[in-house]
Formats: sequence, C-alpha cells, structure tokens
Amino acid sequence: MIATLFGQAWHAMGANKLRTFLTMLGMVIGVFAVVLMMAIGQGAQETVKASIESMGSNMFIALSGSTTAGGVRMGGGAAPTLTVADADAIAELPGVQTVAPIHPGTVQVVYGSNNWGTAAYGTTPSYLDIRNWTVAEGFPFTDSDLRSATRVALLGQTVVNNLFGDEDPIGKTIRVRNNPFVVVGVLGVKGQSLDGRDQDDTILMPLTTAQRKVFGTQFQGSVRLINIQATSAEVMPAVEKSINLLLHQRHRIREGQDDDFSVRNLTAMANSAAETARIMSLLLGAIASVSLLVGGIGIMNIMLVSVTERTREIGIRMAIGARERDILLQFLMEAVIISIVGCFIGLLLGIGAALIVNKLFDIAVIISGSSVLTAFGVAAAVGIFFGFYPAKKAARLDPIEALRYQ
Repeated sequence: MIATLFGQAWHAMGANKLRTFLTMLGMVIGVFAVVLMMAIGQGAQETVKASIESMGSNMFIALSGSTTAGGVRMGGGAAPTLTVADADAIAELPGVQTVAPIHPGTVQVVYGSNNWGTAAYGTTPSYLDIRNWTVAEGFPFTDSDLRSATRVALLGQTVVNNLFGDEDPIGKTIRVRNNPFVVVGVLGVKGQSLDGRDQDDTILMPLTTAQRKVFGTQFQGSVRLINIQATSAEVMPAVEKSINLLLHQRHRIREGQDDDFSVRNLTAMANSAAETARIMSLLLGAIASVSLLVGGIGIMNIMLVSVTERTREIGIRMAIGARERDILLQFLMEAVIISIVGCFIGLLLGIGAALIVNKLFDIAVIISGSSVLTAFGVAAAVGIFFGFYPAKKAARLDPIEALRYQ
C-alpha cells in the first residue's frame, strides 16, 4: 500500500515539476541555513572550549599592585608587591591545589643568525600543571634547576619555528639578553587564548634564573603575578575570599586602605565567554529555523492549491471506493516527499557550504550527527505538520460536490 501511495504521489508531483521544485526550494533553503548556522555556532563553541581548556581549570591570578610616579599611575603589576613567600602561603590555604609564582617580561632571543622577540616567563615547574601544558619534546626544568638558577628554557612552538625552522632545538644554546640558555624542551601546541594572544609565542625558564640573570628584581623574591589553581569549581568562591584575607594580613593592609594587589577569577571570565558562544549558537539556529517555517508555510499553500485543482480527481477516487484515509495519506505522502527530498538536498548544500566557509575563511565549523539528524527530523515534522491540513481538507470533500466541481 505504501508503495502504491508513493507512486501516486510521485506521479502527481511530476505532473507539475516547476511548482514541485519551487515548493521544495523553501525546504532546501531552510535546511541549508540550519545546517550551516549550526555548524558555525558549534564550531565557535568548540573554539572557546578549547581556549578555556588551554588556560587550565579552576584558576585564579593574583596581580601585584600599581605604582605612581610624577602623578602618573601605572597599571596593575607595575609594583613588586607580591613575593614567592606570598605564593607559598597561598599554597597552604584549604581548597588550593597548585600555585605558580611568575616573573614575566619581553625578550629578544637569538640563535645563530636568527632572532625573535617573544614573551618570557620565569616560573616554577608547577606552572605546567596549572596550565595543563605538556612538553612535546625533551623534558621540563626541575626544582633543582630552580634552586640553582640554571640557564635552561622551554620554548613554545612559535619560537621554535622562527628560530630553528626544521632543525631540532633540543640541546641547542640560545641567547636571551646576552645570557646563554640551553633548550631542554619544546612545549605542546596551545593555540590562541580567548583574547587572541598566541600562547605558543613564549619561553619558560626557572623563576630564580629570570629574577637574577634576565629581568632582575627590586628586592629578592618579588614576582609580578601568581597563578593559583583550586581543587574544584565548587570551592572557588571560598578560595578567592581566603586569598584576599591572607594577602591583606601579609601586606598589613588596614581597613579603608587600597589593596596593593588584585585577584581575578579566570574561570568565571572563561565561563562567561563560553556562555556567550552558546547563546550565539542558539541564536544562529533560531534565525535559520525561521527559513524552515517559511518553507513549511509554502508547502501548505501549494498543497491547498493542489487540493482545489484536483477536486474532481478526488471525487472520482472516492466514487470508485477510495476511503477518507486513502485520500488523506495520498496528499500527506506528497507533502512528506517534498519535505524529505528538499531536506536531503539542503543537507548536502549545507555541509558543502560549511566546508567551503572553513577553507576560505579559516572559521572553525563542526558538522555533528546530532545537528544533521535534528535538521532532518525537523524538516520531516514541518512537512507532516503543514501538509496535514490540506490533506485533511481533501479527505473531507463531499464526493458528489467534488464530482460536480469544474
């Protein structure tokens, strides 16, 4: 029976190919838009997710304070108000998993005839754990290097590409502000951060080496910032409060005085960016879904016209024994075929367009099975929903009146 209904529906649609094509076009455009927008939206979500994961989880950053010189107030981190001792004290707080003091700066790195300007971070081995950063080649520096202020360095992939090209950097000697450093490892690729900064354009070295031999410090043990990782997301509010109280006590900051430090919740900032990306993805999908609605209305309009034009045919079918259900299924089958074929074509065009966007504009796109099934299911549902009323109208025609229709 289904095969017969399918054959009848296909023959009826073939009788007016242009009308069928134009009706189907609404579904093609609708599904095309939904698939493309969902691919772009999910790609944006994954890009933000990858950036968040590259930062590390459950993270705070404590920044040293600002300075004022000649009436000019410098930004946060300008004054050496944080110390390694502060970091050690924070590490003892409940809910704190790992702490890494950092002394950053910019340097010009030289290897042979090549040189490259990059960001250098003097830090401790725990920095790699906080940032979830692997060493792709070689090995990380150790606590022994930290105690001895050894001139060793870990290079980001961007620095390696610009200094060494295809040459293996492990064991080679580079010069950082005229200090020879041995490259002991190459960091795994991180990519861009949420603010667009290239995280692979960096050098890591022992904190003591940076303090004593590269950047210098105004007093022993001072650092510009401290990375702090909490044990879980649930304890982060309590940990943030504890950090502020501890630093107030250690820096002898009385009530009413300005803080000489600031604590920022990087996870909250990252989650805000992730939520923005999620909302954008939903908005793109909702806007594209309007096209499906328009396509469904087009199907209903054309089917209503078809019912009117084929009133006499319906009367003849009923006169020779066709039941109300048979007429209903015939017209409903036509609507579903238009929907599903249009959906299939729209899927192919949407997937192709997403791949083209990825190639031409270097925009991350993700074509997931769930988005494809969702678009296909919604399109089929739209065809059934908007095709049901015309089919029901055709099925309820009075046979005698239908036969008289001219």
